[in-house]
Amino acid sequence: MLIHKGGLYKTVNFGNPKYVGDPINAVRIFNEKEVDELMVIDIDASRHSKDPNYAMIANLAKECRMPLCYGGGVKTVDQIKHIIGLGVEKVAISSGAIDQKSIISEASSKVGCQSVVGVIDIKRTGLLKKPEVVVLNGTVRTGLEPNTLAKQFQDSGAGEIVLNFVDRDGKMNGYDLGLTYTIRKFISTPITVLGGAGSTDHLQELISANGIIGAAAGSLFVFKGKYKAVLINYPNPEEKERLFRSIQ
Repeated sequence: MLIHKGGLYKTVNFGNPKYVGDPINAVRIFNEKEVDELMVIDIDASRHSKDPNYAMIANLAKECRMPLCYGGGVKTVDQIKHIIGLGVEKVAISSGAIDQKSIISEASSKVGCQSVVGVIDIKRTGLLKKPEVVVLNGTVRTGLEPNTLAKQFQDSGAGEIVLNFVDRDGKMNGYDLGLTYTIRKFISTPITVLGGAGSTDHLQELISANGIIGAAAGSLFVFKGKYKAVLINYPNPEEKERLFRSIQ
């Protein structure tokens, strides 16, 4: 779930935000759908140098009946501790961990590594379309290679790493399986992949290619049909069982 101007939005390539509903109402529906985990990212906070909206986070945590991960505007260990104290299971950090290399290790020692998630936004840049880490909603290039940052996050003690593919965001044409596989072999920390899922077949392709891995999606669980009507959905038990069988 992407939060923009207080509402739930979906983007394409981290741009052109489209309003799709009220965040609290979406959480209630996801509760009924028995979603496995929910990740909420405030896409305004870091870009506009705002602190996390603690009131919103508390409301989401109170309503949410599945594990909740929050990201956006997180720059200090005290902020991470505060967010965990509101009932959130995990806190995601991206640009803050690049600016302050010690924040992941310090936070992990305070709240546990299982509660600290390093997010790596990846965009193919230049004439050769080389994968590069970007920050602040994809607007700032860092010059960092995804493998390098993933290893840094792992060595710092992140309990999970999220690979977020900017070029595939909202396109619904499949994950970047090649780069995911490369990074998956480079580190041992659990990985979740976001960006590109347009069908349950895409989820299965990701799991089949990488084994035990997190398959995250935004548009897939918000839009329905070729005209992308807004309809919150989630795989039913039978569909999830088929996905699980693909890694056995």
